[in-house]
Amino acid sequence: MAEKTFESQMARLEEIVRLLERGESAAESMKLFEEGTKLSAALGKLLDKAEQKVTVVQENLRAR
Repeated sequence: MAEKTFESQMARLEEIVRLLERGESAAESMKLFEEGTKLSAALGKLLDKAEQKVTVVQENLRAR
């Protein structure tokens, strides 16, 4: 299975928010909330990694 991109995960999270705002059943809302929480955590990790890479690049540029 191919790795999901940041963009596709973000799109799914946005979809989950729309579904929750629409007012699904309590059981469905709980499933969506759990999926959204996992996606949010995964996206946060990806952003942290990107920030670390930017910091390294900035430090390398300053060292020149």
